[in-house]
Amino acid sequence: MPAVQLLLLACMVWGAGAKAAQLRKANDRSGRCQYTFSVASPNESSCPEPGQAMSAIQDLQRDSSTQRAELESTKARLSSLESLLQRLNLDQAAGPQEAQEGLQRELGALRKDRDRLETQARELEVAYSNLLRDKSALEEEKRRLGQENEELARRLESSSQEAARLRRGQCLQAGGPSQDLLSGSREVPQWNLDNLAFQELKSELTEVPASGILQESPSDRPRTGEGDGGCGRLVWVGEPVTLRTAETITGKYGVWMRDPKPVHPYTQETTWRIDTVGVDIRQVFEYSLLSDFVQGYPSRVHVLPRPLESTGAVVYAGSLYFQAAETRTVIRYELNTEAVKAKKEIPGAGYHGQFPYSWGGYTDIDMAVDETGLWVIYSTEEAKGAIVLSQLNPENLELERTWETNIRKQSVANAFVICGTLYTISSYSSADATVNFAYDTGTGRSTSLTIPFKNHYKYTSMVDYNPLERKLFAWDNFNMVTYDIKLAKL
Repeated sequence: MPAVQLLLLACMVWGAGAKAAQLRKANDRSGRCQYTFSVASPNESSCPEPGQAMSAIQDLQRDSSTQRAELESTKARLSSLESLLQRLNLDQAAGPQEAQEGLQRELGALRKDRDRLETQARELEVAYSNLLRDKSALEEEKRRLGQENEELARRLESSSQEAARLRRGQCLQAGGPSQDLLSGSREVPQWNLDNLAFQELKSELTEVPASGILQESPSDRPRTGEGDGGCGRLVWVGEPVTLRTAETITGKYGVWMRDPKPVHPYTQETTWRIDTVGVDIRQVFEYSLLSDFVQGYPSRVHVLPRPLESTGAVVYAGSLYFQAAETRTVIRYELNTEAVKAKKEIPGAGYHGQFPYSWGGYTDIDMAVDETGLWVIYSTEEAKGAIVLSQLNPENLELERTWETNIRKQSVANAFVICGTLYTISSYSSADATVNFAYDTGTGRSTSLTIPFKNHYKYTSMVDYNPLERKLFAWDNFNMVTYDIKLAKL
């Protein structure tokens, strides 16, 4: 049967060009119906012999195998072409998307570069603005330093003139009659505000004769209580006694003190010290014992909630009173609880270099303590630079009374209060300075004095009175010193 099928297939393939075909049916020998399909050969005139038929069949089988192989090859190629075509179609469909993703990535990178460049531009603008601001600040600082230089030159000239005047006065005293017989001091004429050449020219020289001293109140024995009525006028200041020397440059000037009215847990011996060179001054060193202070072993270090300014701080009744930096505000800081209990702006007071003492140091506002309580020494525009003295309530810092003196604040080196009388010192650097003026708040009058005052280290930046010990405390060019004093009862 396969041979017949192949023969029929061959006849169908090769007989496509035949002109006639015949189909016959007849029963075979067994009586079964048999169909016969006849196609005339286009090339042969007669049928081959049986041997030739088998050869033809074999040829047909070989041709069929060849054609099957070619067909399989063609199918394989077609499948390959279809796969390639499908891949090409997929590539064509995916190509724009990949290109778009590439463009998006490139666009993102460009945006990042743009943001980075914009950030750099902003940083450069900020840096440029900072440079301009720093330049303005430096120019302002240069201008301020120029003004300070001019002011220092003016003060130097004034000090030179004062020294020459004092030398002339000493010569006149040496050549004239003795002044030891003067029975008292004469009042200074009232200050003429229209003429700013005040105390040096307007005041009259006063010396305290021995006959005027009714009873000396030596300072080598502290008072036993507030009831001690040992008040009087200052007649003598002793030689400085050095207790301690600061170790670093921050201690060139500063303030140190003891509480004249100590409260628990503090005693008369407790000492406080503040180095005031630098900015943001907040540390207050506390020493429980005098020996600790001398050896430099603080028992406690307070850190103030606000920086202080100048060397005008004092301790009174357990609280530190100080001027807040770059303000006219006075603050009461309770040392035991480390809490601010009160603060008060001193009306119209100059601050941060408007009306300092002659040595500078932003000493516009100076606190003081005496037998009668707490004081503040300052000046105002209204007073035209003259010293204004106010007594403060130590609890709430309210101003209780105020006096305006005729002593120009910038012409004196320092000031302190004893028994309600303001005293000033002529120079902070001269070895032979004097306590040169006194203003009595009881009478509202001032007198000039020549009580010797030694600036042993030639840069006294702080002088305060301690009414309990009857001593002057001072800070002289890194050194913490005390002075004994004598008062004369009237």
